[in-house]
Amino acid sequence: MDAQRAQEILEANEMKNVMYNGEQVYIEHVDQGTGNVTVHPLDNPGEKMMVTVDQLQEH
Repeated sequence: MDAQRAQEILEANEMKNVMYNGEQVYIEHVDQGTGNVTVHPLDNPGEKMMVTVDQLQEH
């Protein structure tokens, strides 16, 4: 995935299926400059992680 697509998903009105290491995650923030994305697992909103956008997959 690229930063532009991650931003589009973040701004979308409908939920998209985004995976990180085999786990479905929710995108909270996209840093277009660095390519870093803050995500959390759908089943654990308190577990925030910063990952690079290329580690995310859309299904």
